[in-house]
Amino acid sequence: MSVEIKVPSVGESITEVQIGAWHAEQGKWVAQDSEIVELETDKATFDVPAPLDGIIVEILKKTGEMASVGEVIGYLEEAERPADQAAPAPEKSPEKAAAAPAPKAEAPAHAGGGSDDRVMPAAARVMAEKGLSPADVTGTGPGGRILKEDVLAHQGGAASGNGAFREEEIVPMSPIRKKIAERLVEAQTNAALLTTFNEVDMSSVMELRSQYKDLFLKKYDVKLGFMSFFVKAVVDGLSQFPQINAEIRGTDLVFRNYYDIGIAVGGGKGLVVPVMRNAERLSFAEIELKINDFGQRARANKISLDELQGGTFTITNGGVYGSLLSTPIVNPPQSGVLGMHGIQERPIAVNGQVVIRPMMYIALTYDHRVVDGREAVVFLKRVKEALEEPARMLMEI
Repeated sequence: MSVEIKVPSVGESITEVQIGAWHAEQGKWVAQDSEIVELETDKATFDVPAPLDGIIVEILKKTGEMASVGEVIGYLEEAERPADQAAPAPEKSPEKAAAAPAPKAEAPAHAGGGSDDRVMPAAARVMAEKGLSPADVTGTGPGGRILKEDVLAHQGGAASGNGAFREEEIVPMSPIRKKIAERLVEAQTNAALLTTFNEVDMSSVMELRSQYKDLFLKKYDVKLGFMSFFVKAVVDGLSQFPQINAEIRGTDLVFRNYYDIGIAVGGGKGLVVPVMRNAERLSFAEIELKINDFGQRARANKISLDELQGGTFTITNGGVYGSLLSTPIVNPPQSGVLGMHGIQERPIAVNGQVVIRPMMYIALTYDHRVVDGREAVVFLKRVKEALEEPARMLMEI
């Protein structure tokens, strides 16, 4: 009996998906509920499970092609597992699965059976054809990355490293990347964006982390990071200046008494911003646990569509990538986004003396249609003060 493999409904506003990687080849047997194909939308990536034990008899849509919701993309023939095929590995227990590090998404496959971030996609395909692994090839790209010409040179093809081999690779934009581009242009076109800056002496936060990090880790089984301090400081500032937590809806301004904070994290398919609901009710430990969970699931492309919608303010941390200063872009229809940056020891004046302190530049981009300049500047100053004297957040002063 043949069973249709269809694109399931993934949300009211989504009518089309892009076919990602097929986890099972045509002619291969798959177990019921095992992931057989990855689908990408403009908001998230998800996998389609096999409806029953059987063999993939036909694949109608290849990787990179588009398909409509409800469209048939393949056929599965019901069959028992062949005697010569090993049984699938047992699933990890929830406790072990949570503790295991999330796999990095989109790492190219190769003959060695694992993945390597140094291998570029074109090189990975040639390596798979030639039966090579990254250990066999010397990379000449930036940071030792392995390029296609490196693989060909290893096989006696074009000379590597002399600049004689030049090529371009055309890759279709994923739905997520298209949506990111669309929303960034929308923000710059429809909003009156302005950015204000300040700098924070991170000494107090770093001292608190150093003092309590071991106890925190022991009690909550998660590291105490910087982001929980920033979430707390932002919620404190938003409570003082509600315009920055508001949005324009038609000809009205909508104010909220809750704070749903979007946390920008790097995912397998690009930057995603899952939302931390009711951040004002969360403890430091609850914030850190959610951030850790967001990061793991974003890398594995497991963030759900609901988690990406409805934020009231966003925090993004370019410092983890080495950024010293930037102007973040508001995520519409929100009215503000806070940018964190790298911490650097710099000389500053304190009580008439020049001292060396760990300093971070922070940036607030806001929609000037909703937020006045004075409110934006004082809000950012409030965030700065809360981070430099964390006790003020507890005392609400």
